[in-house]
Amino acid sequence: MGQVLDTIMQFADEIRAEGAEGDKLMRLTDNNAKRLRDAGVIRMLQPKEFGGLECHPREFAETVMAIGAMDGATGWVAGVVGVHPWELTFFDTKAQEEIWGENPDMWMASPYAPMGVAIPVDGGYILNGRWSFSSGTDHCGWVMIGAAVGDADGNRTNRIMHVLLPRSDYEIDQDSWNVVGLRGTGSKDFVVKDAFVPAHRTLDADIVMSGNGWRHAGRDETLYKFPFSGIFPLGITSSLIGIAEGALACYMAAQKERVAVTGIPIMQDPYVLYAIGDAAAEINASRVSILETVDRFWDKTEKGQEVSFEERAIGRRTQVSAAWRAVRAVDEVFARAGGGAMHLKFPMQRFWRDAHVGLTHAIHVPGSIFASSALTELGGEPQGVHRAMI
Repeated sequence: MGQVLDTIMQFADEIRAEGAEGDKLMRLTDNNAKRLRDAGVIRMLQPKEFGGLECHPREFAETVMAIGAMDGATGWVAGVVGVHPWELTFFDTKAQEEIWGENPDMWMASPYAPMGVAIPVDGGYILNGRWSFSSGTDHCGWVMIGAAVGDADGNRTNRIMHVLLPRSDYEIDQDSWNVVGLRGTGSKDFVVKDAFVPAHRTLDADIVMSGNGWRHAGRDETLYKFPFSGIFPLGITSSLIGIAEGALACYMAAQKERVAVTGIPIMQDPYVLYAIGDAAAEINASRVSILETVDRFWDKTEKGQEVSFEERAIGRRTQVSAAWRAVRAVDEVFARAGGGAMHLKFPMQRFWRDAHVGLTHAIHVPGSIFASSALTELGGEPQGVHRAMI
Protein backbone atom coordinates (compact mmCIF):
# COMPACT_ATOMS: atom_id res chain seq x y z
CA MET A 1 0.00 0.00 0.00
CA GLY A 2 1.03 3.61 -0.50
CA GLN A 3 1.81 6.03 2.32
CA VAL A 4 -1.57 7.78 2.15
CA LEU A 5 -3.49 4.51 2.13
CA ASP A 6 -1.40 3.17 5.03
CA THR A 7 -2.25 6.29 7.01
CA ILE A 8 -5.97 6.32 6.25
CA MET A 9 -6.28 2.62 7.15
CA GLN A 10 -5.29 3.54 10.70
CA PHE A 11 -8.56 5.48 10.95
CA ALA A 12 -10.75 2.84 9.29
CA ASP A 13 -12.81 2.01 12.38
CA GLU A 14 -13.41 5.67 13.17
CA ILE A 15 -14.42 6.51 9.59
CA ARG A 16 -16.87 3.58 9.57
CA ALA A 17 -18.32 4.59 12.92
CA GLU A 18 -18.98 8.19 11.85
CA GLY A 19 -20.64 7.22 8.56
CA ALA A 20 -24.05 6.99 10.21
CA GLU A 21 -23.60 10.44 11.79
CA GLY A 22 -22.67 11.94 8.42
CA ASP A 23 -25.80 10.36 6.95
CA LYS A 24 -27.88 12.23 9.55
CA LEU A 25 -25.97 15.51 9.19
CA MET A 26 -26.14 15.27 5.37
CA ARG A 27 -22.46 16.20 5.17
CA LEU A 28 -19.16 14.66 6.18
CA THR A 29 -18.50 14.88 9.88
CA ASP A 30 -15.74 17.30 10.78
CA ASN A 31 -13.68 14.39 12.08
CA ASN A 32 -13.87 12.41 8.86
CA ALA A 33 -12.99 15.49 6.81
CA LYS A 34 -10.01 16.05 9.11
CA ARG A 35 -8.89 12.45 8.67
CA LEU A 36 -8.83 12.91 4.89
CA ARG A 37 -6.82 16.11 5.29
CA ASP A 38 -4.37 14.68 7.78
CA ALA A 39 -3.71 11.63 5.60
CA GLY A 40 -3.09 13.79 2.52
CA VAL A 41 -5.82 12.14 0.43
CA ILE A 42 -6.83 15.35 -1.37
CA ARG A 43 -3.18 16.20 -2.10
CA MET A 44 -2.47 12.95 -3.95
CA LEU A 45 -2.82 14.50 -7.43
CA GLN A 46 -1.58 17.95 -6.38
CA PRO A 47 1.75 19.32 -7.72
CA LYS A 48 4.75 18.95 -5.44
CA GLU A 49 5.63 22.63 -5.56
CA PHE A 50 2.38 23.35 -3.70
CA GLY A 51 2.72 20.59 -1.12
CA GLY A 52 1.22 17.84 -3.25
CA LEU A 53 2.29 14.23 -3.63
CA GLU A 54 1.93 13.71 -7.40
CA CYS A 55 0.87 10.10 -6.91
CA HIS A 56 0.21 7.56 -9.65
CA PRO A 57 -3.54 7.62 -10.50
CA ARG A 58 -3.73 3.92 -9.61
CA GLU A 59 -2.59 4.71 -6.06
CA PHE A 60 -5.23 7.45 -5.88
CA ALA A 61 -7.93 5.04 -7.13
CA GLU A 62 -6.97 2.29 -4.69
CA THR A 63 -7.02 4.77 -1.81
CA VAL A 64 -10.47 6.06 -2.79
CA MET A 65 -11.77 2.49 -3.08
CA ALA A 66 -10.51 1.68 0.40
CA ILE A 67 -12.18 4.76 1.88
CA GLY A 68 -15.43 4.03 0.02
CA ALA A 69 -15.45 0.56 1.59
CA MET A 70 -15.25 2.21 5.02
CA ASP A 71 -17.97 4.79 4.37
CA GLY A 72 -19.53 5.57 1.01
CA ALA A 73 -19.91 9.31 1.50
CA THR A 74 -16.34 9.78 2.71
CA GLY A 75 -15.04 7.81 -0.25
CA TRP A 76 -17.19 9.82 -2.65
CA VAL A 77 -15.88 13.16 -1.36
CA ALA A 78 -12.32 11.83 -1.50
CA GLY A 79 -12.80 10.79 -5.12
CA VAL A 80 -14.54 13.94 -6.33
CA VAL A 81 -12.66 16.63 -4.41
CA GLY A 82 -9.40 14.72 -4.85
CA VAL A 83 -9.45 15.25 -8.63
CA HIS A 84 -9.69 19.05 -8.49
CA PRO A 85 -6.03 19.70 -7.58
CA TRP A 86 -5.05 17.86 -10.77
CA GLU A 87 -6.95 20.38 -12.88
CA LEU A 88 -5.91 23.43 -10.85
CA THR A 89 -2.39 22.65 -12.07
CA PHE A 90 -3.46 23.94 -15.51
CA PHE A 91 -4.64 27.33 -14.25
CA ASP A 92 -2.52 30.45 -14.08
CA THR A 93 0.16 30.16 -11.39
CA LYS A 94 -1.34 33.22 -9.71
CA ALA A 95 -4.58 31.31 -9.12
CA GLN A 96 -2.66 28.37 -7.67
CA GLU A 97 -0.84 30.74 -5.32
CA GLU A 98 -4.13 32.25 -4.18
CA ILE A 99 -5.56 28.84 -3.29
CA TRP A 100 -2.54 26.88 -2.07
CA GLY A 101 0.00 29.58 -1.22
CA GLU A 102 -0.85 29.73 2.49
CA ASN A 103 -2.65 26.41 2.85
CA PRO A 104 -1.72 23.41 0.68
CA ASP A 105 -4.66 21.56 2.25
CA MET A 106 -7.24 23.98 0.82
CA TRP A 107 -10.10 22.02 -0.78
CA MET A 108 -12.14 22.93 -3.85
CA ALA A 109 -15.67 21.74 -4.57
CA SER A 110 -17.33 21.60 -8.01
CA PRO A 111 -19.45 20.89 -10.28
CA TYR A 112 -18.24 21.24 -13.85
CA ALA A 113 -21.71 21.50 -15.39
CA PRO A 114 -22.08 25.02 -16.88
CA MET A 115 -25.08 26.04 -14.78
CA GLY A 116 -24.24 29.75 -14.70
CA VAL A 117 -23.31 32.52 -17.12
CA ALA A 118 -20.12 34.63 -17.08
CA ILE A 119 -20.39 38.03 -18.79
CA PRO A 120 -17.07 39.49 -20.02
CA VAL A 121 -15.99 42.79 -18.41
CA ASP A 122 -12.65 44.56 -18.12
CA GLY A 123 -10.17 42.23 -16.48
CA GLY A 124 -12.47 39.22 -16.23
CA TYR A 125 -16.12 38.26 -15.94
CA ILE A 126 -19.25 38.85 -13.87
CA LEU A 127 -20.73 35.50 -12.87
CA ASN A 128 -24.28 34.59 -11.90
CA GLY A 129 -26.04 31.28 -11.44
CA ARG A 130 -27.01 28.37 -9.26
CA TRP A 131 -25.03 25.12 -9.21
CA SER A 132 -26.18 21.75 -7.86
CA PHE A 133 -24.43 18.64 -6.54
CA SER A 134 -21.41 20.32 -4.95
CA SER A 135 -20.02 17.31 -3.05
CA GLY A 136 -18.14 18.08 0.15
CA THR A 137 -18.85 21.77 -0.25
CA ASP A 138 -19.18 22.49 3.49
CA HIS A 139 -15.52 21.57 3.94
CA CYS A 140 -14.21 23.49 0.93
CA GLY A 141 -12.90 27.05 0.78
CA TRP A 142 -13.16 27.39 -3.01
CA VAL A 143 -15.17 26.03 -5.91
CA MET A 144 -14.05 25.05 -9.41
CA ILE A 145 -17.16 25.24 -11.59
CA GLY A 146 -18.36 25.27 -15.16
CA ALA A 147 -19.85 28.42 -16.67
CA ALA A 148 -21.08 29.41 -20.09
CA VAL A 149 -19.60 32.64 -21.43
CA GLY A 150 -22.36 35.13 -22.14
CA ASP A 151 -22.67 37.75 -24.84
CA ALA A 152 -23.23 41.46 -24.23
CA ASP A 153 -26.94 40.81 -23.64
CA GLY A 154 -26.32 38.08 -21.12
CA ASN A 155 -27.24 35.21 -23.42
CA ARG A 156 -25.32 31.96 -23.19
CA THR A 157 -22.82 31.16 -25.94
CA ASN A 158 -21.27 27.79 -26.76
CA ARG A 159 -18.00 28.66 -25.08
CA ILE A 160 -17.58 26.93 -21.71
CA MET A 161 -15.05 27.86 -19.04
CA HIS A 162 -14.00 26.43 -15.71
CA VAL A 163 -13.79 29.21 -13.14
CA LEU A 164 -12.53 29.53 -9.55
CA LEU A 165 -14.38 31.30 -6.76
CA PRO A 166 -13.47 31.75 -3.08
CA ARG A 167 -16.01 30.90 -0.38
CA SER A 168 -16.80 34.58 0.12
CA ASP A 169 -18.24 34.82 -3.41
CA TYR A 170 -21.00 32.22 -3.14
CA GLU A 171 -23.75 31.16 -0.76
CA ILE A 172 -24.44 27.51 0.05
CA ASP A 173 -28.11 26.50 0.17
CA GLN A 174 -28.06 24.36 3.30
CA ASP A 175 -31.58 23.02 2.65
CA SER A 176 -30.91 21.76 -0.86
CA TRP A 177 -29.55 18.27 -0.09
CA ASN A 178 -32.01 15.69 1.26
CA VAL A 179 -31.70 12.52 -0.76
CA VAL A 180 -31.97 8.76 -0.37
CA GLY A 181 -28.27 7.92 -0.65
CA LEU A 182 -24.82 9.51 -0.41
CA ARG A 183 -26.43 11.82 2.12
CA GLY A 184 -23.16 12.30 3.96
CA THR A 185 -21.53 13.85 0.88
CA GLY A 186 -23.41 17.11 1.51
CA SER A 187 -23.69 17.66 -2.24
CA LYS A 188 -25.58 20.92 -1.85
CA ASP A 189 -26.52 23.75 -4.19
CA PHE A 190 -24.79 27.10 -4.06
CA VAL A 191 -25.69 30.47 -5.53
CA VAL A 192 -23.45 33.09 -7.12
CA LYS A 193 -24.69 36.68 -7.51
CA ASP A 194 -22.69 39.24 -9.49
CA ALA A 195 -19.30 37.84 -8.50
CA PHE A 196 -16.27 39.26 -10.29
CA VAL A 197 -13.97 36.52 -11.60
CA PRO A 198 -10.55 37.83 -12.69
CA ALA A 199 -9.27 36.35 -15.93
CA HIS A 200 -6.46 34.43 -14.24
CA ARG A 201 -9.07 32.35 -12.40
CA THR A 202 -10.61 31.09 -15.64
CA LEU A 203 -9.67 28.30 -18.03
CA ASP A 204 -11.36 27.24 -21.26
CA ALA A 205 -12.97 23.85 -20.67
CA ASP A 206 -11.81 22.61 -24.08
CA ILE A 207 -8.18 23.00 -23.04
CA VAL A 208 -8.68 20.53 -20.21
CA MET A 209 -11.05 18.10 -21.86
CA SER A 210 -8.99 17.89 -25.05
CA GLY A 211 -6.00 16.71 -23.05
CA ASN A 212 -3.97 19.86 -23.75
CA GLY A 213 -3.94 21.23 -20.22
CA TRP A 214 -0.32 20.19 -19.72
CA ARG A 215 0.76 22.03 -22.88
CA HIS A 216 -1.18 25.13 -21.84
CA ALA A 217 0.48 25.10 -18.42
CA GLY A 218 3.94 24.05 -19.60
CA ARG A 219 3.95 20.83 -17.54
CA ASP A 220 5.81 17.70 -18.57
CA GLU A 221 5.02 15.26 -15.74
CA THR A 222 3.28 12.05 -16.79
CA LEU A 223 0.50 12.69 -14.26
CA TYR A 224 -0.57 15.94 -15.90
CA LYS A 225 -0.33 14.54 -19.43
CA PHE A 226 -2.88 11.91 -18.43
CA PRO A 227 -6.25 12.19 -20.28
CA PHE A 228 -8.96 14.13 -18.44
CA SER A 229 -11.47 11.39 -19.28
CA GLY A 230 -9.17 8.93 -17.51
CA ILE A 231 -8.81 11.03 -14.35
CA PHE A 232 -12.15 12.67 -13.57
CA PRO A 233 -14.33 9.53 -13.93
CA LEU A 234 -11.71 7.54 -12.04
CA GLY A 235 -12.32 9.27 -8.72
CA ILE A 236 -16.08 8.81 -8.91
CA THR A 237 -16.15 5.20 -10.08
CA SER A 238 -13.39 4.18 -7.65
CA SER A 239 -15.53 5.39 -4.76
CA LEU A 240 -18.52 3.46 -6.14
CA ILE A 241 -16.51 0.24 -6.42
CA GLY A 242 -15.31 0.82 -2.85
CA ILE A 243 -18.94 1.18 -1.77
CA ALA A 244 -19.71 -2.16 -3.42
CA GLU A 245 -16.77 -3.75 -1.61
CA GLY A 246 -18.05 -2.29 1.66
CA ALA A 247 -21.53 -3.70 1.06
CA LEU A 248 -20.09 -7.14 0.32
CA ALA A 249 -17.95 -7.04 3.47
CA CYS A 250 -21.01 -6.17 5.59
CA TYR A 251 -22.94 -9.00 3.98
CA MET A 252 -20.18 -11.55 4.56
CA ALA A 253 -19.85 -10.58 8.21
CA ALA A 254 -23.60 -10.96 8.76
CA GLN A 255 -23.89 -14.34 7.04
CA LYS A 256 -21.24 -16.22 9.01
CA GLU A 257 -23.58 -17.02 11.89
CA ARG A 258 -26.91 -16.62 10.11
CA VAL A 259 -29.43 -19.45 9.98
CA ALA A 260 -32.21 -19.15 7.39
CA VAL A 261 -35.90 -19.61 8.30
CA THR A 262 -35.59 -23.13 6.86
CA GLY A 263 -33.19 -23.95 9.68
CA ILE A 264 -30.26 -24.34 7.30
CA PRO A 265 -27.13 -22.34 8.14
CA ILE A 266 -26.18 -20.04 5.29
CA MET A 267 -22.76 -21.64 5.19
CA GLN A 268 -24.48 -24.88 4.13
CA ASP A 269 -26.73 -23.36 1.44
CA PRO A 270 -25.07 -23.91 -1.96
CA TYR A 271 -27.38 -21.48 -3.74
CA VAL A 272 -26.52 -18.56 -1.46
CA LEU A 273 -22.85 -19.51 -1.57
CA TYR A 274 -22.99 -19.42 -5.35
CA ALA A 275 -24.55 -15.93 -5.24
CA ILE A 276 -21.84 -14.75 -2.85
CA GLY A 277 -19.08 -16.11 -5.06
CA ASP A 278 -20.62 -14.61 -8.18
CA ALA A 279 -21.07 -11.18 -6.58
CA ALA A 280 -17.53 -11.18 -5.22
CA ALA A 281 -16.16 -12.07 -8.64
CA GLU A 282 -18.15 -9.29 -10.33
CA ILE A 283 -17.05 -6.62 -7.86
CA ASN A 284 -13.44 -7.72 -8.17
CA ALA A 285 -13.72 -7.68 -11.98
CA SER A 286 -14.96 -4.10 -11.76
CA ARG A 287 -11.97 -3.16 -9.65
CA VAL A 288 -9.43 -4.90 -11.84
CA SER A 289 -10.81 -3.53 -15.10
CA ILE A 290 -10.52 0.14 -14.23
CA LEU A 291 -7.11 -0.28 -12.62
CA GLU A 292 -5.86 -2.07 -15.75
CA THR A 293 -7.04 0.88 -17.84
CA VAL A 294 -5.21 3.31 -15.57
CA ASP A 295 -1.99 1.31 -15.78
CA ARG A 296 -2.17 0.99 -19.57
CA PHE A 297 -2.88 4.68 -20.11
CA TRP A 298 -0.07 5.60 -17.73
CA ASP A 299 2.43 3.39 -19.53
CA LYS A 300 1.57 4.92 -22.90
CA THR A 301 1.64 8.46 -21.55
CA GLU A 302 4.98 7.88 -19.82
CA LYS A 303 6.45 6.70 -23.12
CA GLY A 304 5.29 9.89 -24.82
CA GLN A 305 2.62 8.07 -26.82
CA GLU A 306 -0.84 9.55 -27.34
CA VAL A 307 -3.85 7.76 -25.88
CA SER A 308 -6.14 7.77 -28.91
CA PHE A 309 -9.81 8.72 -28.97
CA GLU A 310 -10.71 5.08 -29.58
CA GLU A 311 -8.69 3.97 -26.55
CA ARG A 312 -10.25 6.70 -24.41
CA ALA A 313 -13.74 5.71 -25.56
CA ILE A 314 -13.10 2.07 -24.71
CA GLY A 315 -11.62 3.15 -21.39
CA ARG A 316 -14.76 5.09 -20.57
CA ARG A 317 -16.87 2.09 -21.62
CA THR A 318 -14.85 -0.07 -19.24
CA GLN A 319 -15.29 2.46 -16.44
CA VAL A 320 -19.07 2.78 -16.92
CA SER A 321 -19.46 -1.00 -17.18
CA ALA A 322 -17.47 -1.45 -13.98
CA ALA A 323 -19.86 0.81 -12.09
CA TRP A 324 -22.99 -0.98 -13.30
CA ARG A 325 -21.49 -4.43 -12.76
CA ALA A 326 -20.52 -3.63 -9.18
CA VAL A 327 -23.94 -2.24 -8.25
CA ARG A 328 -25.76 -5.20 -9.81
CA ALA A 329 -23.60 -7.47 -7.65
CA VAL A 330 -24.56 -5.47 -4.56
CA ASP A 331 -28.22 -6.01 -5.45
CA GLU A 332 -27.69 -9.78 -5.66
CA VAL A 333 -26.31 -10.06 -2.14
CA PHE A 334 -28.68 -7.45 -0.69
CA ALA A 335 -31.66 -9.46 -1.92
CA ARG A 336 -30.31 -12.46 -0.01
CA ALA A 337 -29.32 -10.62 3.14
CA GLY A 338 -32.48 -11.36 5.12
CA GLY A 339 -34.79 -9.02 6.97
CA GLY A 340 -32.27 -8.33 9.71
CA ALA A 341 -30.00 -6.51 7.30
CA MET A 342 -32.73 -3.95 6.64
CA HIS A 343 -32.40 -2.38 10.08
CA LEU A 344 -31.10 1.17 9.91
CA LYS A 345 -28.69 0.36 12.73
CA PHE A 346 -26.68 -1.80 10.32
CA PRO A 347 -24.51 -0.15 7.65
CA MET A 348 -25.39 -2.48 4.77
CA GLN A 349 -28.55 -0.58 3.89
CA ARG A 350 -26.51 2.64 3.72
CA PHE A 351 -24.00 1.07 1.34
CA TRP A 352 -26.90 -0.14 -0.81
CA ARG A 353 -28.46 3.35 -0.90
CA ASP A 354 -25.12 5.01 -1.58
CA ALA A 355 -24.34 2.61 -4.42
CA HIS A 356 -27.59 3.32 -6.24
CA VAL A 357 -27.32 7.08 -5.89
CA GLY A 358 -23.69 6.96 -7.02
CA LEU A 359 -24.75 5.10 -10.15
CA THR A 360 -26.99 8.01 -11.16
CA HIS A 361 -24.03 10.37 -11.66
CA ALA A 362 -23.75 11.59 -15.25
CA ILE A 363 -20.32 9.97 -15.54
CA HIS A 364 -22.04 6.56 -15.31
CA VAL A 365 -24.62 7.06 -18.07
CA PRO A 366 -23.82 4.36 -20.66
CA GLY A 367 -25.75 5.50 -23.74
CA SER A 368 -23.46 7.80 -25.70
CA ILE A 369 -20.29 6.21 -24.27
CA PHE A 370 -21.21 2.73 -25.44
CA ALA A 371 -22.39 4.03 -28.80
CA SER A 372 -19.23 6.08 -29.35
CA SER A 373 -16.89 3.25 -28.44
CA ALA A 374 -18.68 0.84 -30.79
CA LEU A 375 -18.82 3.35 -33.64
CA THR A 376 -15.12 4.12 -33.28
CA GLU A 377 -14.19 0.44 -33.33
CA LEU A 378 -16.24 0.06 -36.52
CA GLY A 379 -14.24 2.83 -38.17
CA GLY A 380 -16.74 5.63 -37.65
CA GLU A 381 -16.15 9.10 -36.22
CA PRO A 382 -18.44 10.14 -33.35
CA GLN A 383 -19.51 13.78 -33.48
CA GLY A 384 -20.89 16.41 -31.13
CA VAL A 385 -22.23 15.17 -27.81
CA HIS A 386 -20.94 11.68 -28.58
CA ARG A 387 -17.40 12.95 -28.07
CA ALA A 388 -18.20 14.62 -24.76
CA MET A 389 -16.24 13.45 -21.72
CA ILE A 390 -14.13 11.12 -23.89
